[in-house]
Amino acid sequence: MANGNAGTLYRGGPGMWSWVAHRITGAAVFFFLVVHVVDTALVRVSPDAYNTVIDTYKTPLVNLMEVGLVAVVLFHALNGIRVILVDFWEQGPRYQRQMLWTILVIWFVVMIPGAYFMLKHTAETLFGSA
Repeated sequence: MANGNAGTLYRGGPGMWSWVAHRITGAAVFFFLVVHVVDTALVRVSPDAYNTVIDTYKTPLVNLMEVGLVAVVLFHALNGIRVILVDFWEQGPRYQRQMLWTILVIWFVVMIPGAYFMLKHTAETLFGSA
């Protein structure tokens, strides 16, 4: 086995990286949902504790995390559409690489202005308005 990949399923290439990214983003979304359910359920246990937790969310670090969450959800959703097309469209496997680059372009086109508007208030708070 001279190909250097003996004993591994890794084949490399953009398709494998999108597969890895899809699993990582899925796990990140799941983690967020668990935290969200727990912090929302806290309102029934102790409204004061709930308010304290919500106040901690109004920080620049959490604002960055929100941008990350939107980035993760958007990639996972777009790549999920690509996976559906690869699985259920007859020509899907043939065009999977082009579809990957298409979703990445869409992701950047949406995320660049989206991140700007999501971070604008935090930047103004930290650095003053320009």
